[in-house]
Amino acid sequence: MKCPYCTCEESKVIDSRPTDYSERIRRRRECMDCHKRFTTYEIIENVPLLVVKRDKTRESFDRLKLFNGLRRACEKRPVSVDDLECVVDEIEQQLQNSMDREVPSAHIGELAMAHLKRLDEVSYVRFASVYREFKDIHAFMDELAKLLHEQEKNK
Repeated sequence: MKCPYCTCEESKVIDSRPTDYSERIRRRRECMDCHKRFTTYEIIENVPLLVVKRDKTRESFDRLKLFNGLRRACEKRPVSVDDLECVVDEIEQQLQNSMDREVPSAHIGELAMAHLKRLDEVSYVRFASVYREFKDIHAFMDELAKLLHEQEKNK
């Protein structure tokens, strides 16, 4: 592993432990040359997922793009970065566990909205308004009415 400080290619592993859900291994390393420490992560390489967009083009699944979309919806809301990371991890895991290598973007959007609905309803409505491309205030109000109806039904 190349040292990020001096680019020496020799380092030793000081500590190794699994991360959440034991899906990654976190390794603390020390450079044999400059003796600085750095962290690396080892993950299982998965078959890449392709996202089929609305216009039928395909692109690789990008967890950062999903995270940023969720983060924008949750701005100034009481949703932590850790919560968003967990949502992205869960969605990515669901997609990897499905046997499909090509996933419609609509499916990813629906999964994201389902998670946001449980996390924070305001963030859910924000995300839905962009994702579903509400054309006017009536579409927005219809979504709010559905949300209120679900709340009353669950009480």
